Amino acid sequence: MANVKAMRTGTKVTTGKVRLSYAHLFEAHAIEGNEPKFSVSVIIPKTDIDTLKAIKEAVEEAKVQGKTKWGGKVPATLKTPLRDGDVERPDDDAYANCYFLNASSKNKPGVVDQNVHPVLDATEVYSGCYGRLTINFYAFSASGNKGVAAGLGNVQKLEDGESLSGAFTKAEDDFGSVETATDDFLG
Repeated sequence: MANVKAMRTGTKVTTGKVRLSYAHLFEAHAIEGNEPKFSVSVIIPKTDIDTLKAIKEAVEEAKVQGKTKWGGKVPATLKTPLRDGDVERPDDDAYANCYFLNASSKNKPGVVDQNVHPVLDATEVYSGCYGRLTINFYAFSASGNKGVAAGLGNVQKLEDGESLSGAFTKAEDDFGSVETATDDFLG
């Protein structure tokens, strides 16, 4: 597979190769009684300097744009989306040596495969597979909280990976075809 590099245009980032976790891309999911949204936790290797740089620059640009929401200045304490997996998820091997962020949207993301064909089977894109995403970073001020959030854009699956949500297998992999009595009778 060709090496995929991160790109940034303003506050929009197209990531390099990342791992998906808690992937709710085909059906909106509500967390703790909140409004249902499409969402994913994006696990970014600490070695992916290009993606991390693009995210940090987009967050900085969102802060500048957010000054109007925050009374003309950037608050001293501000929630930002990029978090350290080694610090916040020390017991989860999937997050070791990685940063992560949670991206969500009220709108269903477009999901395509590596050849840019739409993925219609929700089981094809799962927690543990690898892909790249478009994420738009934006300023928010709600319920006394101020910060920069990650809006989920579109998703491109790049390759399979070990499932993070338990032993999920496809039916085609679990079963072979079964000969029926009709097959014997006609044979």
